[in-house]
Amino acid sequence: METSVDRIAQPWGGRTPYDRGEAWPPRVDTYLAEGVESGDVERWVQAASILHSDGDAMDIAVKGGRMVGVRGRKVDRVNRGRLGPKDVFGWQANASPDRLTRPLIRRGGGLVETDWDSAMELVVARSRDLLEERGAGAIGFYTSGQLFLEEYYTLAVAARAGIGTNHLDGNTRLCTSTAAEALKESFGCDGQPGSYDDIDHADVIALFGHNLAETQPVQWMRVLDRLDGGDPPRLVCVDPRPTKVARAATVHLAPRVGTNVALLNAFLHEIIRTGRIDHGYIEAHTVGFDELAKMVEGCTPEWASRICDVPAAQIAQAAEVLGTADRLLSTVLQGVYQSHQATAAAVQINNVHLVRGMLGRPGAGVLQMNGQPTAQNTRECGANGDLPGFRNWQNDQHVADLAKVWNVDPTTIPHYAPPTHAMQMFRYAEQGSIRMLWVSGTNPAVSLPELSRIRSILSQDRLFVVVQDLFLTETAQLADVVLPAATWGEKTGTFTNADRTVHLSDKAVDPPGEARPDLDIFLDYAQRMDFTDKDGAPLITWHDPESAFEAWKRCSAGRPCDYTGLTYGKLRGGSGIQWPCTKHVPEGTGRLYTQGITWADPDACESYGKDLLTGASVPAVEYRSFNPAGKAMLKAAEYLPPHEEPSEDYPFQLTTGRTLYHLHTRTKTGRSPQLNAAAPDVWVEISSSDATAHGLDEGDLVQVTSPRGALRGRLRITAIRPGLLFVPFHYGYWDTASGSAPDDETPPRAANETTITDWDPASKQPLFKTAAAALTLVEKSAGRPAPAPTTTASAPSRKGAARPTEGGASARVRETTETPGTDTIGGAR
Repeated sequence: METSVDRIAQPWGGRTPYDRGEAWPPRVDTYLAEGVESGDVERWVQAASILHSDGDAMDIAVKGGRMVGVRGRKVDRVNRGRLGPKDVFGWQANASPDRLTRPLIRRGGGLVETDWDSAMELVVARSRDLLEERGAGAIGFYTSGQLFLEEYYTLAVAARAGIGTNHLDGNTRLCTSTAAEALKESFGCDGQPGSYDDIDHADVIALFGHNLAETQPVQWMRVLDRLDGGDPPRLVCVDPRPTKVARAATVHLAPRVGTNVALLNAFLHEIIRTGRIDHGYIEAHTVGFDELAKMVEGCTPEWASRICDVPAAQIAQAAEVLGTADRLLSTVLQGVYQSHQATAAAVQINNVHLVRGMLGRPGAGVLQMNGQPTAQNTRECGANGDLPGFRNWQNDQHVADLAKVWNVDPTTIPHYAPPTHAMQMFRYAEQGSIRMLWVSGTNPAVSLPELSRIRSILSQDRLFVVVQDLFLTETAQLADVVLPAATWGEKTGTFTNADRTVHLSDKAVDPPGEARPDLDIFLDYAQRMDFTDKDGAPLITWHDPESAFEAWKRCSAGRPCDYTGLTYGKLRGGSGIQWPCTKHVPEGTGRLYTQGITWADPDACESYGKDLLTGASVPAVEYRSFNPAGKAMLKAAEYLPPHEEPSEDYPFQLTTGRTLYHLHTRTKTGRSPQLNAAAPDVWVEISSSDATAHGLDEGDLVQVTSPRGALRGRLRITAIRPGLLFVPFHYGYWDTASGSAPDDETPPRAANETTITDWDPASKQPLFKTAAAALTLVEKSAGRPAPAPTTTASAPSRKGAARPTEGGASARVRETTETPGTDTIGGAR
């Protein structure tokens, strides 16, 4: 059956219901540019999505040397042919006329075009000068969650063994460092325990701070299809906003932001009190249960109710659903990771699964999710605050093993302290110890907290800034050297999604002008710097994506993220494959921990852990004493109040987040006509009761002010919890009159003008979701609604308050199913 659906108005498309335990039926989504028919396509080139962490597999349509559309890959395990709105429309940004096509260097206070040799020699000369004058600690690298595995690994080798710096991190610090830290705290090692396939088998799906419908829309399609099928799952949703998940939930809890630990401790209290725990699993596979039980003994629903401002009966109801699940799947994202006590909260979710024995079986798993498409690779390859291959920086044998892979002396690899996290790197740059910062594929002048401070740091004369990107972003405009990069569809490489599925993305078209793949840029830098191993041979021996992948396989061998069973040939043509993939498991590994805990042994673990309240690293001897047998660790955490709470001057709580139609700072999605039209400008969400109390109406222009700064946006009145304001963080200044920052003609509109410079003590992830703010009226709306979508959590609470979000003819996508099914535009089963 074939239907045509406006995928802006109907983002999740038609339904293909299926029953619990059945395979998810395929549905192939196809979108071609206006005037292009299927027969016009000259080539379909294999790829996967680069605009979220789901890893939706797709083919790129090519005609006349340019991209003309996409279609989902029916054969792939992740999406079975489906595509989300960003997948369908986001590729159009590649052909934007404002792509960077030549290198730029700063001359006379401005950026001017130059050739590659001049640009790279300037970078190399500054690098060498700093190494001679100040040492490796004067150079830092801040990368992305959107490059390819081969690029991260090359950067990690160049930075850690070539330069010898400890200052390498990714913007994944902002979105998934808590996921990694929580897994290390509970299981001794990173690595997603569960699988997307668990959605097919679970009878309860709990979503903690995870707006699945907007961040991983294809997996929400999967949940919707389960809800429409036989034996549908019960949903538990913890979110202060009225998301699509919340509206479909059996139990929806909207706690005061910053109180997740209190709520989760109450869940654990009830599960333990009612005896809904797996004593055999706890005894065989965990340590720390007695301490956990003691910690939560007094954490009753009534106690948590007073802290979270959620009815005690509702907390008890949610705990009962979690405690009586036959197969429990939990998913976690930014509502936990970017909030107060982030790691402590994420660990308590792991604890729920461990005390219930809900791991390693179909439908029983936890998904500590990622926010970016290749965040998993940043972590695996050592570009996000860890050593490559999930090696332990505190374990000398792990460092020696890595040194053997790279053929360098172990002392070459900095391991005198934890690898420097991004927030500390910017502090070092502010203080002057970091004098060169190379930013690749990210836009910190919009995405980091307290933007006035970040702009000040990046504008320092003493800091040499290199930016490697597709566009002249707000960050690039502050750079000393700008390097034009190729992107997805213009280069070949692999990347790994949030459930460990590795995809190959082939080059479909040439990049514009002189833009180069990130891999080529890093290889060029390493060659010009003459990085060598201990024998004087080139440190980096690979020359293209496939040879880089083979080098990475050697680094991953024998580690949790073992890729040795994968090749480009194996990944080409079929489905993505989940690591570990070895000669023993040649088709990959669906779920981790099916036979107990495998990487928590003191000699094998990636981390000895941290104190959840202080962030202090646990010494090796203490870890060995606590967990000599390498079991999962039940770590308890006391609830502490947020650092910044509402006051008389700042009476609201402020939280920031995403919308379905955009990714990060809109450098790609803002250049897609359909996506940008669906959410063209910033807005501010408020509850109906708060709007009434302050005499505010839909569309009023308001100013949100925090102790750090302010922003302006039009008001959207929703069913968000009272006392809370929400602002999407995507909007910067590249498409405003100023082009780079607020000024007399461009009012501030970036959410991060207001956010706080504070981070979780364990994961070092910034706290974008716990700030205090004031709200003032700038001007009445005169009937002009907020530019917020009506299809998402931002839907107005009053019907007719805003025109429905639609895409029209240019947003219609062909959906093809093999068997009849209901669809969202009135079709029959």
